[in-house]
Amino acid sequence: MDWAMHLSRAPGRQLELFERAQENALKLTAFMVTRDRDTAPPFAPKAFDHRFDHPLWSRFPYLGWQQGFLAAQDWWDAATSPLRGLERRETERTRFMARQALDLVSPSNFPVSNPEIVVETVRTKGRNMVDGSHHLARDILKTLTQRRDPPPEGFRPGKDLACTPGKVVFRNALCELIQYEPTTETVRPEPILIVPAWIMKYYILDLSPQNSLVRFLVSQGFTVFMMSWVNPKADKAGLSLEDYRRDGVLAALDAINEIVPGRRVHAMGYCLGGTMLAIAAATMARDAVDRLATVTLLAAQVDFVEAGELLLFLDESQVAVLEDLMWDQGFLDRPQMTRTFAAIRAEDLIYSRAVRRYFLGREDLPSDIGVWNTDTTRMPARMHGEYLRGLFLENRLSAGRFAVEGRVIALKDIAVPMFVVATETDHIAPWQSVYKAQLFTDGDLTFVLTKGGHNGGILSEPGHPGRHYRISHRPAGAPYAGPDGWIERHDPKDGSWWPEWSSWLAAQSGPPVAPPEIGAVARGLPPLADAPCSYIHQV
Repeated sequence: MDWAMHLSRAPGRQLELFERAQENALKLTAFMVTRDRDTAPPFAPKAFDHRFDHPLWSRFPYLGWQQGFLAAQDWWDAATSPLRGLERRETERTRFMARQALDLVSPSNFPVSNPEIVVETVRTKGRNMVDGSHHLARDILKTLTQRRDPPPEGFRPGKDLACTPGKVVFRNALCELIQYEPTTETVRPEPILIVPAWIMKYYILDLSPQNSLVRFLVSQGFTVFMMSWVNPKADKAGLSLEDYRRDGVLAALDAINEIVPGRRVHAMGYCLGGTMLAIAAATMARDAVDRLATVTLLAAQVDFVEAGELLLFLDESQVAVLEDLMWDQGFLDRPQMTRTFAAIRAEDLIYSRAVRRYFLGREDLPSDIGVWNTDTTRMPARMHGEYLRGLFLENRLSAGRFAVEGRVIALKDIAVPMFVVATETDHIAPWQSVYKAQLFTDGDLTFVLTKGGHNGGILSEPGHPGRHYRISHRPAGAPYAGPDGWIERHDPKDGSWWPEWSSWLAAQSGPPVAPPEIGAVARGLPPLADAPCSYIHQV
């Protein structure tokens, strides 16, 4: 309604849209009438849209249906572009809703207008539809009962995934701490602490052996510790952000200092874990606590003004609804989060998957990241409310209004070297938002922009085909340079960013020493169990 009201007051924009519709109609008509095979279609799918990849989409009548849909999509993109007087967030919401409506009626969603479905139906004599009906019935039942299938053979956490050897050396009610076994004769004296997000299981960073960041770090001569968060139920509804800082990050640092006394720690945080690490690091800097050697943030935001399409779901009204929902059940449940993320990429995560399962009759092919992606965790009511309101909605951290223990913290107080990684196509933490860590800190900072999305870009092991990254260095005290034009100023380098980070960590570390013992028996921290232990298996 807000968009329509402002459009009604903008005769110039109305004329532009009328001309755009006329132009698109003429292009479409000319192409359909001539049907020149040597002429490229007037409209092309977006780079991330793979719904029209099948070769038969280039032949009539399917090409005509495809082009009609893409012409409408082009017009709505123009219609929902920024409009004078209309708030940016309302513009983006209108575009999002228009995209959702268009995705629903895409010709790729219907058996008659999707050539891939037609070909498969003829080939299998309709068996694909029978199999698809079985998949649909099973999925409906799973949704109603909230039943979860066990991991497929070859993708079981603790055996096939999250299988880097190690021991759990510390446990409290909030987290377990894993210490991984060394594989080199000497290690760097400063250990690494990895703080994963508690919206997901930690083993995204220790997936299969060939793409495990943990295994890579261990092979490079580092002593690695990993936090594994509890999967909270209603009895933990009162956990706060402060609990995650104090009983999570600080408790893990205390345990590491017992095992490796007198050593500063390389701390790395991923996604939401990186935001919490930044809060913990700024608090320690404020209190003159010298415990960290470096800070690394992977796809983690410290400013939420440009936090991507997740902001479409957040305003005072929507946060209030979520708070009431979480107050009633004690947590934000797994399906409620996964559906939000799916809606952001509906064309792929909802409709393309539905076509494969229900019309083509194909099972989802198992993969390590696919198994992990379904293994989400719940979010305690109080903590998630504080996160949504204090960080996302009110942006207190970068605005200098985030208080820890009654006193405000400032990111610019972090003086240790920082290594910040963003990914090019991240729809959860857009790279321009991650980049702004340079705006709110003054210390030595290395920034990397790598190919891929929120998870795929981080899982960029050496040897991964088609990977590249860009890297820059800002010395301490240097003036701020914004993200505009940054990509043009920094040429891509082929390969993985992991060796760059390993070399950077080594340069910030002391000379190699003998590996420490697993746990600290003499100090009351004996190994409790083999990794990954118990919290990872909570459902």
